[in-house]
Amino acid sequence: MSGGVIELSLWQLGLALLFVAVLVALSLRQALGLERDLLVGAVRTVAQLYGVGFVLAAVFAAAHWYAVALILVGMTAVATYAAVGRLKTPLPRAHGIAAVALTLSTVLTLGYVIGVVVQVHPWYSPQYVIPLAGMILGNAMSSVALAGDRLQSDLRLRAGEVETRLVLGFSGAQAVQPLVRAALRAALTPTLNGMMTVGLVQLPGMMTGQILAGTSPLVAVRYQIMVVLMLAVATAIGAWIFLRLAVGQYLTPAQQLRRELL
Repeated sequence: MSGGVIELSLWQLGLALLFVAVLVALSLRQALGLERDLLVGAVRTVAQLYGVGFVLAAVFAAAHWYAVALILVGMTAVATYAAVGRLKTPLPRAHGIAAVALTLSTVLTLGYVIGVVVQVHPWYSPQYVIPLAGMILGNAMSSVALAGDRLQSDLRLRAGEVETRLVLGFSGAQAVQPLVRAALRAALTPTLNGMMTVGLVQLPGMMTGQILAGTSPLVAVRYQIMVVLMLAVATAIGAWIFLRLAVGQYLTPAQQLRRELL
């Protein structure tokens, strides 16, 4: 035992890897053809997490603000490419738009959490900044991807409606506003569903981790409430900024719909 946590040895971790054998057996039994993907996924999971673990251990030990900032930049870059990669059709300046949306949502939300709510000292404490930033980026990335996918789908289906609004004298922003609203609702739906069932269907990851580490359940609950609300606003900000910037790519300076992008 260490600090209330039962440490897992390598052989115990090996026992957990038997779950992969169960998955492979199920794939073979049902002829799913997923055996290779399951094995590659398991290997990547172990390699990536161990790699991240060694890097974080070094950053935690050094506790330099520039090391933390470098990790945050790397995380944002990966999240940006992942979000854009989920779009079904190319979008001009997509990487730049996604990077702006993810950076602003992360900076605004994380800055408020560590500076006002938790009041971390020093502000760049990796123990708090990196895990919180990771949660924000992961959720904002998903919301941006969902918002972009819904916007593109609606633009293809409702292009005639948008062009009719433009002909009637609506500005570009006014013409696409119903589509932006629908895309934003779609991006926020998973977050809202999670808020409705949090603690009832399953215990969230951060809360579970704190309880396993020996933290009082009530303290873990307070942190989890903060995290849920933090992620809700981060996903909303990220998706909204992305949509506002993305819709401009589908309109010409003369306020015409660029159908070639659909």
